[in-house]
Amino acid sequence: MNLGSPDSTSVKDLKKYLTEFLMDERVIDKPYLLRSILVKLIIVPFRSPKSAEAYEQIWWEEGSPLVILTERQRAALSEQVDMPISISMRYGNPTPRAAYEALLKAEPDLEEVILFPLYPHYAMSSYETAVIHMQEAKKALGYSFNLKVVPPFYEHPAYIHALAESMRPHLQGDFDQLLFSYHGIPERHITKADPSGNHCLQERDCCSVANPAHNTCYRHQVTRTTQLVTEALGLDKSRVQQAYQSRLGRDPWLTPSTQTVVPEMPAKGIKKLKVVCPSFVSDCLETLEEIELRAKEEFLELGGAQFDYIPCMNTQEVWIKAMAELIQTAR
Repeated sequence: MNLGSPDSTSVKDLKKYLTEFLMDERVIDKPYLLRSILVKLIIVPFRSPKSAEAYEQIWWEEGSPLVILTERQRAALSEQVDMPISISMRYGNPTPRAAYEALLKAEPDLEEVILFPLYPHYAMSSYETAVIHMQEAKKALGYSFNLKVVPPFYEHPAYIHALAESMRPHLQGDFDQLLFSYHGIPERHITKADPSGNHCLQERDCCSVANPAHNTCYRHQVTRTTQLVTEALGLDKSRVQQAYQSRLGRDPWLTPSTQTVVPEMPAKGIKKLKVVCPSFVSDCLETLEEIELRAKEEFLELGGAQFDYIPCMNTQEVWIKAMAELIQTAR
């Protein structure tokens, strides 16, 4: 299961997709009436045309890169495991119902389904909403099979190995900095996911101090991924930075912001930059348009000499093998 995509680059399809996406109470966690006003009267009308233009820049002939890549992952994974596999998106198509029906068609006496959310890190606006959406769809449709879920895999050795190896070829040669750019989330999402209510973003060095809150703490988990991949690649820590992209709205979000950090780099002597986006296992709008196009253009315009975006793992063999291994964690 992945995030999703509009069906086309038309403004009409973007309005439909953005409305479904942003009306999710785990994405914009405001009261329903306020959320409706923000989304339907302010954000969607103004954002849809711009989003349509952005999608047009990265759209493939076959369709949405995210959907196409997820389908290719499914096809590659089917050669590694002996079970039928279907794909679903949290928003847009294919829907949970389509995914479940595809499995039932292949296996009419289906007793168990393993849900694999393609999010390495736990966040209420990604992993949590995907799982709950699939659980609710299963209940509403009256399916009797058991649903198991692959847990967040931010520090699983198979994921760390696959991510590191997918990056390694791109790190040959000289560069000044490697930026790990993760999808950002509001700070309140971090504190809301803290079961103790007094650790995340409240205790000094909270991400480094062992606490049960880390099981649902996005900030801790992405920091852990950065640490483990840096170690696996034998990188000098002084040449590695971490930031958060894709901010929406004016509420406090996790910092530092990629949109702030990258433009400042050339003036600080960072002329050769490499960027990787480990929040995503499949390239999408946030990686192809926001980073590979916009961030690169701004970096070079402000004096940078070289900007290299490191692609997501997509269908690399090392990642497909890791996926097969991660599926076993749900059993």
